[in-house]
Amino acid sequence: MDETGENFSDATGSALSQESRPAVVEAREHVSLNGVHVMAAATVRAHLAGGEEEWSRFAMHWEDLSQDRYASERGTCRLRRYGRFSLTPATGDLSQLPHCPFVQPDRSNPLYVDVVRHFDPLTNAFAADPLLRSVVSLLGHVAGALDSAPDWIVKVHPFRVVAAADGEGQPTPEGRHRDGVTLVSSLLVGRSNAIGGRSTVVTADGAELLSTTLEEPATLLLSDDRSTLHGVSPIRPLDPARPAHRDVLVTTLTPA
Repeated sequence: MDETGENFSDATGSALSQESRPAVVEAREHVSLNGVHVMAAATVRAHLAGGEEEWSRFAMHWEDLSQDRYASERGTCRLRRYGRFSLTPATGDLSQLPHCPFVQPDRSNPLYVDVVRHFDPLTNAFAADPLLRSVVSLLGHVAGALDSAPDWIVKVHPFRVVAAADGEGQPTPEGRHRDGVTLVSSLLVGRSNAIGGRSTVVTADGAELLSTTLEEPATLLLSDDRSTLHGVSPIRPLDPARPAHRDVLVTTLTPA
C-alpha cells in the first residue's frame, strides 16, 4: 500500500514494480490536486506488459477498426470500436461487460445529446490483450485518488482520426467537452504523417490547465473529468500529398 492506503497491485493482482510505483503516485497527486497530468511514454512503458514486440502487436489493433458513421455525418473521418469492463480495485479483477450502445451522460458532450450510438465491439484479441489490461490497471490506480469506488465501469474507445491528403481531421468535432465520467485518459498509440492534434485541458470557466501535443507513442494524458473540459485541435498531413492519421486509446472510468 502507499501512504493513502491504496493497494498497488495490477489487474492480475500482482504488485506494481518499484520502477513504476513513484510515477503512479505522482500521477495520482497531480490529477487530484491539479485536475490533469501527463505521463511520459517511458514511464508508461515501464508499467505495461512486455516490450517493443508487445507494443507493436497492440498497435496493430488500430488496423481493424470500423467506420464511425456518426462522425462521418458531420464530415469527420474517424474509425473506432467500443467496449466496457468492470474493474474491482480491492482484488484487481477485470471482467468484460456485455456489449451495448454508447450514450454519453446528460450535459457532457453537446454534439451528441440524447444520441444512442451503436459502435462495433472490441475484437476478442483486443479485449484479451495483456497490454490493454495493463493500461486499465494503471488507470485504476490513478482513479483511486479521485474516488474510492468499490467498482469502476471502464469504457474503452480505440480511435483513428484520418485527415485526407491536403485536408484535416477532427479528433474532437464537438470542441471542448466533458465525457461525464470521473477519470478520462488519452493514450497515444501512433501518428502517421500528422501535424497538429494539440490536446488542451481547461477548467470549467475556461482557464487553461495544460496544452500539449502527444508526440511519442505511449504518452498518456490524464484528467479529472468532473472539474475539467478537454479538446484536441485538428490534424493535417505533414506531406499534403498523402493522408495522415492519429491513433489514440481513450479510456474512461466512472464508479459503478
